[in-house]
Amino acid sequence: MKTNRRDFIRKSAIAAVGMGMVTSCDTSSKEKTTTEKKKARCNPIGVSTYSFWQFNGPKENAPIEDCIEKAAEMGFDGIEFLLVQMQSEENGYLQKLKRQAFHAGLDLMGFSTHQGFVYPEKEKRQAEVEKTIHQIELAYQLGIPTMRLNTGRWGTIESFDELMANKGIEPVLEGYTEEDGFKWVIDAIEQCIPTAEKCGVTIGLENHWGLGRTAEGVLRIVNAIDSPWLRVTADTGNFLERQYEQLEMLAPMTSLIQAKTYFGGGKWYTLDIDYRRVAEIFRKVNYRGYISIEFEGKEDPMTAVPKSLEMIREAFTYEV
Repeated sequence: MKTNRRDFIRKSAIAAVGMGMVTSCDTSSKEKTTTEKKKARCNPIGVSTYSFWQFNGPKENAPIEDCIEKAAEMGFDGIEFLLVQMQSEENGYLQKLKRQAFHAGLDLMGFSTHQGFVYPEKEKRQAEVEKTIHQIELAYQLGIPTMRLNTGRWGTIESFDELMANKGIEPVLEGYTEEDGFKWVIDAIEQCIPTAEKCGVTIGLENHWGLGRTAEGVLRIVNAIDSPWLRVTADTGNFLERQYEQLEMLAPMTSLIQAKTYFGGGKWYTLDIDYRRVAEIFRKVNYRGYISIEFEGKEDPMTAVPKSLEMIREAFTYEV
């Protein structure tokens, strides 16, 4: 049976009324609907396994498997693995962790590694390049999309405690200059970029002492290499001066935020970080990625980490 156009429109209108699809011309009703549609949005929040260990005692005291379960119970969205905390680099172990995190409802969202390229000896730098390429491949096996990278440091202050007491500043190695150091780091990281691209792992150079102690140093390296596979891991606790200014400089290039908290007082120092201000800095550049909490205080992580989550979630929640 044929249905003419007029009948079709009439029947469609009747159906729309029945389904509540006809809109009202009442302005107040529209405003009410608009208000009701407003909702809160928050960046996804993860936690570093470092938060449960902090290098306090043997790593066996804080196995990654336990960290996964604790993070899930506390309500995190994801978890960042600290490589040196892992029990093995064998593929079977990596896949077991990946499966456990998936069943716990957690993203594997960050991989925190250690390396350094500030060595005069080419052989040492090359060994660090090969180590870093291997670490990128581990991130790929785990399905982790971003990996923390360090520049390394001069090593003229041997004790880390002493380095922290000196605000991360150390003398340049005798006979060399900072220019030498930047050249070594840039050349080394450039060699890692093809593997990062092949594996789909974004390298995030962290503001983490050495030549990366300042935003200027980090950006000098990132801009010189100029690759979409090299970005920044912005650590809120590693700027001991001009903190917000330097975070603002890094924000447009940031692939992951590491948010330090210090409940119970910091291990080396305590920073009073205004996380609402930090959140606003990153919101201005439309950063929608993960925040990874790194608890570095003396309080028991089982009480301090949930408090950290509550504080960071509140700061990074906003209306849309």
